[in-house]
Amino acid sequence: MGSVQPETADKRAVFFFDIDNCLYAKSRKVHDHMALLINKYFVKHLEVSAEEATYLHQKYYKDYGLAIEGLSRFHKIDPLDFNREVDDALPLDELLSPHPETREMLESFDKSKVKLWLFTNAHITHGMRVVKLLGIDDLFEGITYCDYAQSPLVPKPLPEMFAKAEREAGATSDTPIYYVDDSYLNCQAAYARGWTNAVHLVEPGVPDPLEKASKYQISDLSQLLDLFPELLKSSNGSV
Repeated sequence: MGSVQPETADKRAVFFFDIDNCLYAKSRKVHDHMALLINKYFVKHLEVSAEEATYLHQKYYKDYGLAIEGLSRFHKIDPLDFNREVDDALPLDELLSPHPETREMLESFDKSKVKLWLFTNAHITHGMRVVKLLGIDDLFEGITYCDYAQSPLVPKPLPEMFAKAEREAGATSDTPIYYVDDSYLNCQAAYARGWTNAVHLVEPGVPDPLEKASKYQISDLSQLLDLFPELLKSSNGSV
């Protein structure tokens, strides 16, 4: 039996999907609500003005990929406490609902060819809450998330976070990797790592970057089906 073990190894490609502002549109206003709660958290716990809170929030997001990284690094804030008052406090039940087009797009992928995997800078509670409300949690085989209980935090775009995703999804050096994210920095880092099928999602109304983050840029998730027909069910693409 041992001799056939290598033949049964999972040789499928892995497609990593970012969650927030990627699996749902920015028009759902989740980011706007989150920004308000983050600023409120800064004002409350750092005792700063609203203007200073906005400045720090934007600075930490730009420098580290997420606001809590700066908070924990410079202000000794407990990321899990932040998560309770911000991400877990979002009124997602009012903002998110199943989107049939997104589910149909995801169901077009052939599970015998590709493993769909969630890859987020959010904590596990937020990430799973979002995909359940979107009605697509059953379509993914796993999730790599930023563990807010870990110190120091390891978010995208750090190389260690991409290595974690590869490890948890069972990707090897021979595994074809695909990736979609709305973050310029994350796509840029993924492409630099060798994830040549990284796709930057730039929705209509969002300014195009002066220089592409990666080889591919799309304005709607449905365009993934045209980009990668080799991953689709035979009725939608190549066998």
